[in-house]
Amino acid sequence: MLGRCSLLAGGLRGDCIGAERFEIGALKRYAIRFSHRCFLIYPTRIFEDSECPIRVFRRINTRIYFMLKNRSILVTGGTGSFGKCFVRTVLEKWAPSRLVVYSRDELKQYEMGLEFPTAQYPCLRYFIGDVRDEARLKRAMEGVDIVIHAAALKQVPAAEYNPFECIKTNVLGAQNVIEAAMANQVQQVVALSTDKAAAPINLYGATKLCSDKLFVAANNYKGHRDVKFSVVRYGNVMGSRGSVIPFFLDRAKTGVLPITDERMTRFNITLQEGVDLVLYALEHMWGGEIFVPKIPSYRVTDVADAIAPGSRREIVGIRPGEKLHEEMITETDGLNTIEFNRHFVIQPAMPLWDADKYCEAFNGRRCQYGFKYSSGNNSEWLSVEQIRQLIQGHVDSSFQI
Repeated sequence: MLGRCSLLAGGLRGDCIGAERFEIGALKRYAIRFSHRCFLIYPTRIFEDSECPIRVFRRINTRIYFMLKNRSILVTGGTGSFGKCFVRTVLEKWAPSRLVVYSRDELKQYEMGLEFPTAQYPCLRYFIGDVRDEARLKRAMEGVDIVIHAAALKQVPAAEYNPFECIKTNVLGAQNVIEAAMANQVQQVVALSTDKAAAPINLYGATKLCSDKLFVAANNYKGHRDVKFSVVRYGNVMGSRGSVIPFFLDRAKTGVLPITDERMTRFNITLQEGVDLVLYALEHMWGGEIFVPKIPSYRVTDVADAIAPGSRREIVGIRPGEKLHEEMITETDGLNTIEFNRHFVIQPAMPLWDADKYCEAFNGRRCQYGFKYSSGNNSEWLSVEQIRQLIQGHVDSSFQI
């Protein structure tokens, strides 16, 4: 243990009250514990009192550090965009005893194994399986502490054309995850949702709304089990497959951009922001919440201006199942919504905890009557230049005008 010393690093002040050595993947790190619930992570060694450096270090909340350290985590849909980003983040920052990538695509698991080999990351496991298979899920979750449910069929047109296949994965699969978690004494389950689950007008959104309801309601019949179920809901992921930005990047080569409707808006979030919200939910969940981030919106016309300002625009009309503006909190849900600095929480319809105590615990406040959160009534908007910077940073580093 270190003797007490005072540090100033990257604007972080406090008394050093202890030190601990641990490993992240194959890398050895040291954690310096401060008197106010945070760590500084040192790259190679402990510095003595006389040589404490004035440097910027990554700050990690002790609660989430201890929550993931030596824990077993399973991610359904682990080879998808979110799953890969989540795995990368956990391997870089924390030291779980086991991190299970659960998915049905053996090719993606092979490719992910090349990027994250088990020889370098011995905590990693790759399990072939489908969320439709309850027996396989139960076997996969043996000894698991935390489950992140990211598996879903997400393509709106495919869901409309193959409705029951979407229901099998998004609804029945969600219930299978719940049953397997309860059967194996899993302690925390966070399910991913979508803005299309708020007042859905397409089958995909309807299945995700049903999934959200299942996970929230699971807290009502968990019995004596020490498990919490919560949901994270967010909007369009920057550059995700099938979204407007990669589509425009491809069509810009032709000089013509198809525009569904010039009034259309969408929310925007990066993959890393989505992962961070899930980690925040793990740290703060009481069970039954739907966490909704405060994120910016963009106008589809601004995306067109950002990617191909000189191109011709062709108005093609709204596709079946599309909205002009996406919602994440409807006016009805707004009656049960609590606002925080960087996010909202939709309370469970059947109360599971005291909302006033929840507000007090996390410095929240109830939303006013009539509140709703839509991409069209957002207070934060991305400019054309900001969209270009985000494309360069998160979609295509070679992009330029």
